[in-house]
Amino acid sequence: MALIEIRNLIKVFPLGESMFGASATGQIRAVNNVSLDIEAGETLGLVGESGSGKSTLGRLILRLIEPTSGSILYQGRNLLDANHAEMRALRRNMQIIFQDPFGSLDPRLRVEQIIAEPFLIHGDGNGQRITTSARRDRVGEMLKAVGLDDSVRQRYPHEFSGGQRQRIGIARALALRPKFIVADEPVSALDVSVGAQIVNLMAQLQRDFGLTYLFISHSMPVVRYLATRIAVMYRGKIVEIGSTQQVTERPRHSYTKSLLEATPEVSI
Repeated sequence: MALIEIRNLIKVFPLGESMFGASATGQIRAVNNVSLDIEAGETLGLVGESGSGKSTLGRLILRLIEPTSGSILYQGRNLLDANHAEMRALRRNMQIIFQDPFGSLDPRLRVEQIIAEPFLIHGDGNGQRITTSARRDRVGEMLKAVGLDDSVRQRYPHEFSGGQRQRIGIARALALRPKFIVADEPVSALDVSVGAQIVNLMAQLQRDFGLTYLFISHSMPVVRYLATRIAVMYRGKIVEIGSTQQVTERPRHSYTKSLLEATPEVSI
């Protein structure tokens, strides 16, 4: 049994008002009958152009937005049947790393407060209350894991570079020791060299913590480096899925071929 099993997932958004004030009619199928499995311990790279539905799919899996129809199973449990309390408990094992390291951190909180926030909501990760001392220790462990010095605890997000902020966001996502992480274009807002450092860090953390990733990106070279398998998304549909070697060296779909031809090589 796969860790994540998605079957016939659909998300329809109604068209709203146009920029000129005229009422638009119709619907947009952002995710169109998607089925796929994510195996425990793997990195499934989800690649496609902006607007292809990648981020919507990632948020649907975590139920940050609600699907129109379909099913999402985590360890055999249909998340769409879970009530609020059950979903809150399940989220201890399902976290997200956001694209924007500048907008995803509360500027009013210090680093220690940002990383400790999951403990205040969920306790120690097993639903048990955690002491202040234990919480401070866990924050220190997370800082060390992402390559930040313990002295940064009392600093604010605006005092850090983009790459350092993303490390803080990763530390927050890892705080409860989740099994599954959606990484939603986590390096697209960073320059190439800093992005490469974050990708390497994520690979190391996967080994250290036994993580399973859905790694969302528009960059085929980045996905090729990190992913075990690659799913290619186009206009809300998965048009190709296979091993990293097969998809990048023997692509079957014309859209996959166009992505490979349009993307320069990047050294990680």
